[in-house]
Amino acid sequence: MCWRGIILSVLTCIAFFSCRLFAQKPGGDYTRFVNTFIGTDGTGHTFPGPSMPFGMVQPGPDNRGDGWKYTSGYQFHDTIILGFSQTRFSGTGISEMGDILLLPYAETNDETLRNRYFKNTEKASPGYYTLTKKDQVKVELTCSERVAFHRYTYPSQQAWILADFQHGLCFLTDSLVLESNIKIEDNQTISGYCRTKNWVERKYFFVIKFDKPFTKSEQLAKGPKENAPKYILSFNLDKSKILQVKIALSTVAVEGAKRNMKTEIPGWDFEQVKHHAQKVWNDYLSRIEIEADPKQKEIFYTSLYHLFLQPSNIADTDGKYRGADDKIALAPNSEYYSTLSIWDVYRAAFPLLEIIAPEKINGIVNSLLLHYEAAGFLPIWTAWGQDNYCMIGNHAIPMILSAYNKGVTGFDKNEALKAMVETSTKSHINSDWELYNKYGYYPFDKLDNEAVSRTLESGYDDWCVAEMASKLGDKPTAETFYKRAAYYKNLFDPGTKMFRGKDTKGTWRTPFDPLAATSPMNNPGDYTEANAWQYFWTPAQYDINGMKKLLGGDEAFTKQLNDFFTIGALNPNKFLGQEAMIGQYAHGNEPGHHIVYLYAYSNSPKTGQRYIHQIISEFQNNTPNGMIGNDDCGQMSAWYVLSCFGFYPVNPAGNEFVLGAPQFKKVKVHMNNAKTLIIESLNYSSQNIYCEKVLLNGQQIVKPFITFEEIRNGGNLGFEMTLK
Repeated sequence: MCWRGIILSVLTCIAFFSCRLFAQKPGGDYTRFVNTFIGTDGTGHTFPGPSMPFGMVQPGPDNRGDGWKYTSGYQFHDTIILGFSQTRFSGTGISEMGDILLLPYAETNDETLRNRYFKNTEKASPGYYTLTKKDQVKVELTCSERVAFHRYTYPSQQAWILADFQHGLCFLTDSLVLESNIKIEDNQTISGYCRTKNWVERKYFFVIKFDKPFTKSEQLAKGPKENAPKYILSFNLDKSKILQVKIALSTVAVEGAKRNMKTEIPGWDFEQVKHHAQKVWNDYLSRIEIEADPKQKEIFYTSLYHLFLQPSNIADTDGKYRGADDKIALAPNSEYYSTLSIWDVYRAAFPLLEIIAPEKINGIVNSLLLHYEAAGFLPIWTAWGQDNYCMIGNHAIPMILSAYNKGVTGFDKNEALKAMVETSTKSHINSDWELYNKYGYYPFDKLDNEAVSRTLESGYDDWCVAEMASKLGDKPTAETFYKRAAYYKNLFDPGTKMFRGKDTKGTWRTPFDPLAATSPMNNPGDYTEANAWQYFWTPAQYDINGMKKLLGGDEAFTKQLNDFFTIGALNPNKFLGQEAMIGQYAHGNEPGHHIVYLYAYSNSPKTGQRYIHQIISEFQNNTPNGMIGNDDCGQMSAWYVLSCFGFYPVNPAGNEFVLGAPQFKKVKVHMNNAKTLIIESLNYSSQNIYCEKVLLNGQQIVKPFITFEEIRNGGNLGFEMTLK
């Protein structure tokens, strides 16, 4: 048997046994419901190119290499094409990656046609992307986890490729590549290394293989600040007029990239690789069945698809990876996850993975702990294994507590607590614990940069450390961090009933406008891409009773929620997180995602159910602009999926999923413990959007939540829906 046959047999066995772990699932192709163009126009910042679930590579079209709108390299309305690069992020607000741009082109009298394409030829599905350029070159893309696979069909046997190693998706820089070492090994192989500096400073290694030899290579003159070459490669093709290209990447070395290629795609069967990618995607997507109309299915399964895109496993096939300290190490089970948009995904994406892809949780948590060992503190936001320190808080902490609470045992719990404590006591980038502990908050005259938001989000992390310490029997540590978790009360102003900026003398910042949003873009300010109203609800993630006490009880808590959802927006600015607004609720930004579910703890839970329905109806569509706000590596999509189920984790680190109102008639969640949760909405319609009562296996749930254990045990969850 050839190597390709052996490898495919192994992959087939792995896929088979993986499927066997899950409850019996129906046949059928769920990839047909995915519209990869949803979120690619406007502020969703997703991309249509192929990727594997949690894969290292994401080959796809780059319309531009810079600009906030093009953080994934792509915008649906654009018909200019720079070429096809091999890596990118999904739905982020800052650009990164865009490694190794290839532009196939044909001879033409109008050279502008090289960079244009026919929009009606652009098609995509999970694991596949295609378009035809206006010079009549057809481009097709697929991939494995670590290897991009391109197939170009030219109009004649004369063919050219621009191979641009200087290219990247840039943010606030015009000098992306710091150094490179590119080698043309022979007339079918190029390999090398680039060190880049953009959102992070990182190294990538690669090998490119062509299935036909190039007859000529011409290096273009380098421009100012360019430190990597660009080549024009010429080919004389056979009668098929087809040229195929494989690009393998590694964080470790060229040899690692070569090994990745040999292991994952040793041959040249494009259709086989494409089919395997679609098969893997179908396995993930079929973990959930829904009864819904075609539009709802398209939105739902595309959201599920976006959830599974990242984080990315950047370990080579042999398990080696380059860590935060730039050293090569061996990852447990060959899993080392990066593209961890932690500030975003800890809220809903990670808890959703714990339900429907629990086999990934050990690898993710161990990646957090390996980063801690290399860097001295837990990661904040990682890209290609390096921390970009973006956003605030240290929310790897609630992710670790969440995994522990949900029974994950594949990591050292005592080492995890040590990492959580040291991250919360040894000052590092974005965390000044001496200042925080001295005053019981971050004073704005010492930290004139999101001081209120930093205090509130650190309080949640503190609560998580306290909980972990308490569960492991470390009472002194638990007491210390429970005390810190109450620091938020030091910023509560009884006069305005808001959390306000306070200086070292205890004086409130004035003037004060609770509707004025601030961010790093317009500092000085006390909030992170939000205003005082929007950050008010942060402590409710873990201390709803404390919040009620501050406000004066249930009635005041309900009034505060009602005011929040009805006070008009003041010049909403999407760059300050003011997008997809209902009153002061901004669905386009993550800090508010739990707030609508707080109505379950109010005197008016059905009001929250009405707003959930409104959010889904107004801010989700099956069009390229059908996602309002960055998807942020699946967080926006996870909110949608969980809300369609009828529950959401207000406290992501806990085991409680707060009940709302489901959006479909029936859902089946197939889990890897061979159990299925069947969610049914009795009497559901577009008018019957309110939940009168909830039954679990025939017994009424009187509490406002369902537990993780109840979800994982499966059974029947019934929502009795009414008109009002």
